[in-house]
Amino acid sequence: MSIFELFLLAVGLSMDAFAVSICKGLSMSRISLKKMIITGLWFGGFQALMPLTGYFLGSAFEKYIADFDHWTAFIFLSFIGINMIRESFSKDNQVDSSLGFKIMLAMAVATSIDALAVGITFGLLPDVNIIFAVSFIGIVTFIFSAVGVKIGNSFGMKYRSKAEISGGIILILIGTKILIEHLGIM
Repeated sequence: MSIFELFLLAVGLSMDAFAVSICKGLSMSRISLKKMIITGLWFGGFQALMPLTGYFLGSAFEKYIADFDHWTAFIFLSFIGINMIRESFSKDNQVDSSLGFKIMLAMAVATSIDALAVGITFGLLPDVNIIFAVSFIGIVTFIFSAVGVKIGNSFGMKYRSKAEISGGIILILIGTKILIEHLGIM
């Protein structure tokens, strides 16, 4: 996986956290650098932890699914992407402004479930440096989430839907690319 592909994947995965961070910023009357960093650490940390967990799961089962791993990657990434696009049209935009443990844990897990599935895909691909990949995903998500709080506080909900649609499309395209490369179509 090239650095460009990993960057696109990281951006796509970070869109859920970015959208929730925008909502967080919208719900806060005042933001600070500390609040931006806390939000970024929660979302970035879980976006790094979940694909690492998925990687170990995927690696453990690789020998059982090697013949159809490209289809698994395509289906996982497409499903996640379609779900992100579907969620972008949801009217449920209520987010609590609290940065408390229970609320942030629930939101960090919810926004990183897709990263778990991507990690499973990583376990099936031959050329993934998992430590670099999960670190890169975590850092990109940290930045997007911290900036999302600021954007949300400044601009409101205007960009939430567009961010989720873009992320969904990116994930679908990456899944399609994996499938096409494995089938030798291009």
